[in-house]
Amino acid sequence: MAMDEGFERSQQQQQSWLEQPGFGGLDWASQKHAVVVVDSQGKVIEDFQIEQSALGWKNFREKLRAYGSIAFAIETSQGAAVEQLLEAGMKVYPVNPKSAQAYRQRKAPSGVKDDRLDAWSLADALRIDGQDWRALRAEEPLIKELRLLCRDEVTLIEQRSAFVQQLRHALAEYFPAALEAFEDWTSVSAWMFLQRFPTAQALAQAGKRQWQKFLHSRRLWGRDQGPRRMEIFAHASECAGSQPTINAKSLLALSLVQMLFSIEKQLALYRQRIEELFARHPDHDLFGSLPGAGNKLAPRLLSEIGEDRQRFSGDAQNLQCLAGSAPVTIRSGKTKKYWRVHQRWACDKHLRHTLHLFAEQSLSRCVWAELYYKHHRQKNCSHANALRRLGHRWLKIIHKMWTERTPYNAELHHRNQLQHGSWIFQLHQS
Repeated sequence: MAMDEGFERSQQQQQSWLEQPGFGGLDWASQKHAVVVVDSQGKVIEDFQIEQSALGWKNFREKLRAYGSIAFAIETSQGAAVEQLLEAGMKVYPVNPKSAQAYRQRKAPSGVKDDRLDAWSLADALRIDGQDWRALRAEEPLIKELRLLCRDEVTLIEQRSAFVQQLRHALAEYFPAALEAFEDWTSVSAWMFLQRFPTAQALAQAGKRQWQKFLHSRRLWGRDQGPRRMEIFAHASECAGSQPTINAKSLLALSLVQMLFSIEKQLALYRQRIEELFARHPDHDLFGSLPGAGNKLAPRLLSEIGEDRQRFSGDAQNLQCLAGSAPVTIRSGKTKKYWRVHQRWACDKHLRHTLHLFAEQSLSRCVWAELYYKHHRQKNCSHANALRRLGHRWLKIIHKMWTERTPYNAELHHRNQLQHGSWIFQLHQS
């Protein structure tokens, strides 16, 4: 009886879904978008292209005005095309790229691919399966700007890392003593040293008094580091490159230093704006309470998870799948001998990266997190695997905090773990 009722309810939902005047699919690109609309029977009723411009989207609205607000499937959840669809009053349904590929193969098993086929396969998939999909909700401008800023900040940091790597390669060729004297080349002090002493010859000409003055002014002397660096500087010329190499690579090194200073300046502006937006958001204290999140990772977690409490249907596992911490199980056959588990790759890469960094930072600030990590390391899990497992557990906590709008309370969490006989604290007590 229950199965019959469920089937009947599903049929009613499908019938209600098909009462819409049309189902759209948009294959987006940087310059042009292919648009296809099908009716409830799957017949193509609109098929055209638009340019990514104000005039192109004006034509889009004019062509589809007669249909009103209809559902549109698109192979992304963000970007200019999504924004324009929402502004045009359409109900937007993002489709995972792997799912989109499967829908396209359903229409063209031969493997042929073009923009119109992609748009048509998305539109028809939306018609058949869309009643079970979740439409995008319009976001608050603050959370959207915060997410874009956080992602762009990470891009700038990655660019800085690339420049630092190039700088290290250049120094290895003509000035290896500088590499030996300074371990951290993301440090502004290391860049300033290179500006002041761009070659081993310039370092030797400056003399010991200038070396000491620089180290003291940048607070780089220390008890052991000062004498160690002075010794390295004294022998810097002995392992320098040939003169042509020095001339060419020192110019490259100074160019890279200038670019690093420029990026660092822009990162400071990004950091200031991110902190301003994060401080204004109602969930500031909630994400800010996470041990190790700090003023960098807390805004990133907030911006990726968002503020729509209905987004994960009250199930932490949906959030874990989005972050890629939940593994994928493939079952074949009746026994576990034919089962295998692998990492989830179809996920929000930005959230997964942020979760990895947060899990790592929590190790030194949270007793149970450190115990949990060490337990899995002792079971021969790799560092990354143990952090993924820890992040998976953190997401369950974060989801509960987020849905109940309650900041993290370390003492309360510890009491709950002890009360429920958590194996983590049993390890600690043993």
